[in-house]
Amino acid sequence: MSEVFESYERQYCEVSASLSRKCTAASALDGEKKKQRLSEIQSGVEEAESLIRKMDLEARSLQPSVKAGLLAKLREYKSDLNNLKSELKRISAPNARQATREELLESGMADTLAVSTDQRGRLMMTTERLNQSTDRIKESRITMLETEECGVSILQDLHQQLARGG
Repeated sequence: MSEVFESYERQYCEVSASLSRKCTAASALDGEKKKQRLSEIQSGVEEAESLIRKMDLEARSLQPSVKAGLLAKLREYKSDLNNLKSELKRISAPNARQATREELLESGMADTLAVSTDQRGRLMMTTERLNQSTDRIKESRITMLETEECGVSILQDLHQQLARGG
């Protein structure tokens, strides 16, 4: 493993642990002290994001055999950071119920948008396939009509030959 990655990882773990402690402590505070603590937490979150970006760059620059494991760790760290951000949002909201409600609505909207985009993509693919099938049917119909016309012409020729020869 990369020494640089390990260094960033240690720093991230320290920042993350500190943020967790500060979040717990901030939830018990009120007024100006709470605002100050929230500001500290926000700058800590920004530092953690910076460390994650640095770890990501470092991991991507390594050999594939090492990279996969580090990127898996990185996903865990990103998830951890997202949890800390949610906690910060919950603590900083003036009304805890309102924050919880907004969080649920946000996740619901994100899911709805993702589903909507996915459905739109599938609908467009299906429409394209349907249009292609329609074109093939039209081409087949034209070929069938040309073949039928050719067959009628051949039968007429044969009938005339039989009428003359018979």
